[in-house]
Amino acid sequence: MPNDPATTARLAQLEQFRQELYQLFPARRDALLDLLDALCSSPQARAVVELSLNPLFRREYCSVYDAIANLFQASSPEQAAAERRTWDQRLARLIGRYLPGPQQRTFWLLGTDVVPVPRPYAPTLGDKTYVYQPNAVAGNKPVTIGHAYSLTSCLPEKAPADPPWVIPLVARRGRVTSTEKATVVGAAQLQALLTDEQQPFHQDLCVHVADSAYSAAEFLGRVGPLTNLISVTRTPENRVFYRQFGAATEAAPAGHPRWYGERFALKDAATWGPPDETATTQILTRHGHAYTVELQGWHNLLMRGKRGLPMHQHPFTLIRAAIRDEHGQPVFKRALWLIVLGEQRASLSLVDAWAAYRQRYDLEHYFRFGKQRLLLAAYQTPVVEHEENWLYLVQLATVQLWLARELVEAQLYPWERYLPPRATGAAAPSQVQRGWARIIRQVGTPAQAPKRRGKSSGRAKGTRVGRRPRQRVVKKTARTRRKAA
Repeated sequence: MPNDPATTARLAQLEQFRQELYQLFPARRDALLDLLDALCSSPQARAVVELSLNPLFRREYCSVYDAIANLFQASSPEQAAAERRTWDQRLARLIGRYLPGPQQRTFWLLGTDVVPVPRPYAPTLGDKTYVYQPNAVAGNKPVTIGHAYSLTSCLPEKAPADPPWVIPLVARRGRVTSTEKATVVGAAQLQALLTDEQQPFHQDLCVHVADSAYSAAEFLGRVGPLTNLISVTRTPENRVFYRQFGAATEAAPAGHPRWYGERFALKDAATWGPPDETATTQILTRHGHAYTVELQGWHNLLMRGKRGLPMHQHPFTLIRAAIRDEHGQPVFKRALWLIVLGEQRASLSLVDAWAAYRQRYDLEHYFRFGKQRLLLAAYQTPVVEHEENWLYLVQLATVQLWLARELVEAQLYPWERYLPPRATGAAAPSQVQRGWARIIRQVGTPAQAPKRRGKSSGRAKGTRVGRRPRQRVVKKTARTRRKAA
């Protein structure tokens, strides 16, 4: 590792983050930091308990579960929700101090998505629901039993050939309960982040990208009042929108005011009319294919609202993106439709909105890396709070790896030597994980070595531990959410 001023500054930044994180842990600080180091350097581990075999974890395997259980513990059930919010805010503020500001872009880029954690063989785990799970077998329903977690992340600037880094932001407990919808949880996470005055993007322009599930009024109606936020969400092609009503009468008609004008059906090209704005751009894939992207934009469209969410107050720009090859033939069978909503949406061009949404797919790469290398969905526990604590540790491990992305030399496998060279000094997440042990030897750790305390006395003689009660699987319905409200 070269000893230049830039490398020295990055080492100091990583060391400072680890020291602040160590002081932030409420209990079991030494075991938690050792567990994070073991997680950051164990790409081949298949279960969480295997992290105790890593040389960086200097304790016994039982300390793995003890550390996870003590990451966050509420003082009482009545204070659990308030204390959890305070803990989430402290973690989000710590990570926010290390976020890189935009250099090429004029805005911060954020993204939200949901990751399923399947737990079909955990009969004693509470609040399980039917969650989405991709299924490669045709005809099978893409669902499983478990929990779903909403994650809001910062998507940093990158060159076209750079690896897909994602910086998770802990803003609110991300688990989507059986009485909540993922879009509502995602909106609450965004509101908590953008209204926090200690975040670096509190008063700056932010662009948020999300998939088609977040194009509903339940999400856009809640984040629409945020003045410094522009939401870019994909929308399915079966939606129907409306133009603003423009009656040419001198006196306002009696009765309820009319807001919606002519229909704009995405499936019916006859209702579109000429676009208000057009643009083209070029993209070059990693395989060297050059494509042309044709963008069409219609301004000031409206969607139907819901009770308490008046969407006529939030007009948006609708973008249609069609990708064509060098022969002018469409690359994909269907075009991509995007909604751009926010008070400052005019400051975002069609090309910028489409390019920002393209980076949303980095969240999919992060979820794949988290499940395959960071054991995101591998922790088996019957306690819901312990599962949530483990998700915190996975996110903190990701932040640690991101801070060390330029401190590791690329350790390529034989089949990776054909990959395109990196445009910058940032290594891929898997490469940083392979070299974490060498990085930690230079950075050091504030965690103290364990002290042997002898053998525990164990349970008292005659103690009988009862069986945990079996929990039913909750099927989400609108009636279930109404009862919870």
